[in-house]
Amino acid sequence: MYRVWNFIANYSILLISGAFIALIWANINPSSYHHFVEFPLLFNDHVGLDYSYWAKSFGKGYADFGGAGSLKVLSLHYLVNDMLMAFFFAIAAKEVWEAVILKNGSLRGKKAATPLFATLGGMLGPVSVYLVLAAFMGSDTYNAVANGWAIPTATDIAFSYLVGRLVFGAGHPAVRFLLLLAIADDAAGLIILAVFYPQGDLAPIWLMLSVGAAMAVYLVFNMLPRLSDVGKQLRPASTWVRNYLSFWPYLLAAGLSWYGFMRAGLHPSLGLLPIVPAIPHADRAFGIFSEAEQYLTDLLNHCEHLLKHPVEVVLFFFGLLNAGVEFGAMGAATWLVLAGLLIGKPFGVLLFGWLGARVFRLGLPDGMRIIDLFVIGCIAAIGFTVALFIAVVAFEAGPVQDAAKMGALFSFAAAGISLVVGKLTKIERKDL
Repeated sequence: MYRVWNFIANYSILLISGAFIALIWANINPSSYHHFVEFPLLFNDHVGLDYSYWAKSFGKGYADFGGAGSLKVLSLHYLVNDMLMAFFFAIAAKEVWEAVILKNGSLRGKKAATPLFATLGGMLGPVSVYLVLAAFMGSDTYNAVANGWAIPTATDIAFSYLVGRLVFGAGHPAVRFLLLLAIADDAAGLIILAVFYPQGDLAPIWLMLSVGAAMAVYLVFNMLPRLSDVGKQLRPASTWVRNYLSFWPYLLAAGLSWYGFMRAGLHPSLGLLPIVPAIPHADRAFGIFSEAEQYLTDLLNHCEHLLKHPVEVVLFFFGLLNAGVEFGAMGAATWLVLAGLLIGKPFGVLLFGWLGARVFRLGLPDGMRIIDLFVIGCIAAIGFTVALFIAVVAFEAGPVQDAAKMGALFSFAAAGISLVVGKLTKIERKDL
């Protein structure tokens, strides 16, 4: 794969900068930070947080804004986490979709079998460690933190990829293995968010709006033009749709799908997922962070390229609005999240990867050793972005959520641990 270091650098700098500013701000002036996070952009009756919940989150001074007769509040935090982060998850879904559906997709066939086994271990291991340790801490602690079991299952694709390159070198097969694991982990994480963390009373009937929007835009702007072009080398119908309508029909459908998810009680940040498969895509993929993908002219890749830099800015604000935790907030959830990530991930990936490679004889890529699985697990323990996101939806604002978020932030320690473990296991770097 031809990978883009520049994308990783931009992603990392912006997200880390936002998180760093948030940490400093929240510890210097926590009141002004939390007022900034929950700043009300619009009082209305349709989209946003329940007014009473927002008032509690904003704290002292909420009445000064008025809007007491409104049912909902569109706050800055809601705008970023529930609306704009939908584009981030859409990009992740695009990579998962291509990895699964395309003939040469990285999650198809035997080549993906062992990474998928390792992914399963990388999720079950952290959940087991988190819940078992919570149970040992007593029933009160267990009841308070149990809903956060999914937080340590997360793997931050970009950061883990960056550290993987540092540990193994860009040309090592373990880097591709790690990337497959991270993509599969993200796919599972999206399912967990949708199934286990609904955002209110479930009303599945509203999902018909999402499904209907996806089907309509696929049939009218994707399937019918292609059928009309059968036998026509210049593909006039598809070309006209692409040149004159571009992504606009899909953006409209995305808005409807987002609203359907929100009204259905599912987390609205996942609302664009049904639209991704409806967008015309290439018949091949070079892989996430691949420089060669910029030369693909299909609409799905075009949309991803248009979203790339705006999403980097969104991630800056995501870090800024979610990582502001006071250092005094460390508690049981902090250590449970860290234990799940730093202990459960490496040993889970090693055990299940070994089962797949040796017991089920699925094998490892040429140039990889069994011990490399443990190093990969250490790198995959960097949860950060998705771990922060799950912490926010798993717990209400308060001490437990703050403690869990601190654990997600501290998962950066996995980067240093990975470098040390790589040295101890005598990794032979392979650069391109």
